[in-house]
Amino acid sequence: MTLDHDAPGAAPVPARYFDGQTSRLYHVTLSVRDGMAVLAGDIERSCPLDELHVSERSSHAVRKVSFADGAYLEIADQAAFNSLLHDTGHRDGWVVRLQQSWRGALLATVATIVALWLSYQYLLPLAAKGIAYALPQSVERQLGQGVLDMLDRHVFAPSQLDGARQQALRAQFARLATPGDSTPAHRIVFRKSKIGPNAFALPSGDIVLTDEMIELLPDDQAIMGVLAHELGHLQQRHLTRRIIQTSAVGAGAALLFGDVSTVVATLPPLLLDLKYSRDVERDADDYAIAMLRQNGIPLEHLAQVFVALGKLDHGTPYLSSHPASAERVERIRAAQR
Repeated sequence: MTLDHDAPGAAPVPARYFDGQTSRLYHVTLSVRDGMAVLAGDIERSCPLDELHVSERSSHAVRKVSFADGAYLEIADQAAFNSLLHDTGHRDGWVVRLQQSWRGALLATVATIVALWLSYQYLLPLAAKGIAYALPQSVERQLGQGVLDMLDRHVFAPSQLDGARQQALRAQFARLATPGDSTPAHRIVFRKSKIGPNAFALPSGDIVLTDEMIELLPDDQAIMGVLAHELGHLQQRHLTRRIIQTSAVGAGAALLFGDVSTVVATLPPLLLDLKYSRDVERDADDYAIAMLRQNGIPLEHLAQVFVALGKLDHGTPYLSSHPASAERVERIRAAQR
């Protein structure tokens, strides 16, 4: 900001002058006459007011008046300098005026909150998506395997499902055509779970299906619906994106630079408490709907998955991450019509 007018009634203000070329200190006074800033004392100098730049007011820092040639004044007597500025008609910048006004401070606080919310809602998911698609497959495999190993130690036990039954389900799913030009690399793994019916797709391509989920579902085509839904999550890298988004930039940077172990250690609790957004679940549902249609499987089998889950206690982990709302079931059924 610049000084603007004369201040004939204002007393000279003590200041310290530096020429910008050496470290030498000059003790001077600053006054304003005839549109000029006038220095007197160890050095004499005058300069048009509109060529000076005045630093913003701060309660803890000295004020600084800068000249075009690099010289500057430091002024510690805030009260005297503010009086001089007032007499010249000088106004603080908008930042200072906001700080001095409770309305301005409130407005700035609200604007900051809105900016942070918009960043979290839109910029962070966009950045997480970009990072997820930039990850090398080797990193995703390491990430997924690390998570599965930790879950095997603390949450899962070996599947009690007959080996032939496991192979039959894998073969049945492998025969299904998938939407789009490519199928995500995947492997179906079976586990017995301490936490009830569950299914999820890991970044490594492993789709984990628990014995309890298989027991809950009415038929194999419903199981195919669950697997198709999880393949949709895998296709869109939803879990990787969610991990990065939840852990923010730190996890994304760690993964990009290969420090997977740091991230893996935090993932099992995150995975068990995962809550996908409605849009993400809709994307995975749409993928499953397209896949079942392509293979002539009635969509009612997918709807029955969420009907069955909806009858369970709402603390069930799969329900926490995949809400089985009536609206969702109706949407699947509407796609069949």
